[in-house]
Amino acid sequence: MPDYLPHTDAEIEGMLRFLGLGSLDDLFSVVPEAIRLAGGLDLAEGVPEPDVVSRMEALGDRNAARNDRMVCFAGAGAYDHEVPPVVRALAGRSEWVTSYTPYQAEVAQGVLQAVFEFQTMISRLSGLAVSNASLYDGANALVEAINLGVAASGRSTVWLSAGVHPYWRGVLGTFVAGTGHEIVTVPLRDGRTQWPESADGDDAAPGVVVVAYPNFLGCLEDLEAVRRSCDLHGAIMVVAADPVLAGILRSPGSWGADVAVGEGQALGMPLSFGGPYLGLFSCRSEHVRRLPGRLVGETVDAEGRRAYVTTLRAREQDIRREKATSNVCTNQTLMAVTAAIQLGWLGTSGLDEIGLRCARGARYCRDGLLALDGVEPLTSDAPVVREFAIRTPIEARRVVERLGTEGILAGLALDTVVPGGGGVVSPEDAAHGLLVAVTERRTRQQVDAMVAALDKAVRA
Repeated sequence: MPDYLPHTDAEIEGMLRFLGLGSLDDLFSVVPEAIRLAGGLDLAEGVPEPDVVSRMEALGDRNAARNDRMVCFAGAGAYDHEVPPVVRALAGRSEWVTSYTPYQAEVAQGVLQAVFEFQTMISRLSGLAVSNASLYDGANALVEAINLGVAASGRSTVWLSAGVHPYWRGVLGTFVAGTGHEIVTVPLRDGRTQWPESADGDDAAPGVVVVAYPNFLGCLEDLEAVRRSCDLHGAIMVVAADPVLAGILRSPGSWGADVAVGEGQALGMPLSFGGPYLGLFSCRSEHVRRLPGRLVGETVDAEGRRAYVTTLRAREQDIRREKATSNVCTNQTLMAVTAAIQLGWLGTSGLDEIGLRCARGARYCRDGLLALDGVEPLTSDAPVVREFAIRTPIEARRVVERLGTEGILAGLALDTVVPGGGGVVSPEDAAHGLLVAVTERRTRQQVDAMVAALDKAVRA
């Protein structure tokens, strides 16, 4: 047993004896053999630690998906935005990293104030009166929004745009399997949701209508039409919005949304192989008592000084149990603080600039790609901002593979996420569809190199 491990042989033997096991192999027998390490590590005996580190780094360098090794044009819900050093430095301080549940307000004023500032910023981005202290991720926020909408409207039918991220829709499908909510997925046509003109009878009228802004293909939906549909049926309007583009797009609240949700990863968090991320949730003030999760409020202490506390906790399952409006009773504090630092650092002008740079970069990249022989737009009339879909003359998977050898992560082949189209595109478009995202990190030279590499890939 190596000296640097914290447990001695005697301690391990005592643990095994207490558990009634004969060996460490018995302890890990529940792990399937197919994923167990067989034959030990491929390292020589007695190798100095620096040599081991060098060996592991060399193996890591062979991972072509490393963000610092690839020029990233992939998006689809997780984006390669700039994370300024000041954000990493401040968010990594021990005051944030080690802080936990702020129920004991007298010793958690710093964390509570930071979360309160986060809530204020998210409310301003969403254009809605109240925001919670965050949820786990965007998909979780969508589930909670539908839970709120069904309770507020009194009807369990949900009209869900196929333009909502397929993975979010998958999470929602798992949720409603236990609740009985009826999900009616409304397909896209040429990049936009084709909403029914009316419900087929009162029983089919939606209690909740959900739309993404922009949607999975990067297109901007007609939110005014969605609001009219909600007014016609008395439904709650839920908008899954992109917070980074709030600098150049109208807020969900200004379009009449009742609830806005979103994924906050782009607000200061690296891609990190999928997490931890940050769920954003805002709503109108009349729904505040159905707001899921934690809510930080501002008050005064016994001496009249400004203070912060968690409030309206009767909503939460740790207090109300089966009567709670949500079983969420926590939040992503560190990620929320990171987002608050990022937004505070950027300010209004910085957020505007990022949105504009993304839009201009995407326009430049899209024009370059569509100038290539055989490359066509997957959507024609619907406006796009940071992300767009094209149809390639060969299967998009092959395009991604070929550009990967050039050090370019070309985007997302649609059939890897929506096999057969899934109401988002046709089966043929799913096979040939490539979803491309351009953030403010992409330079003109990188875009030109990507266009040239794709031209070479489709001709090979």
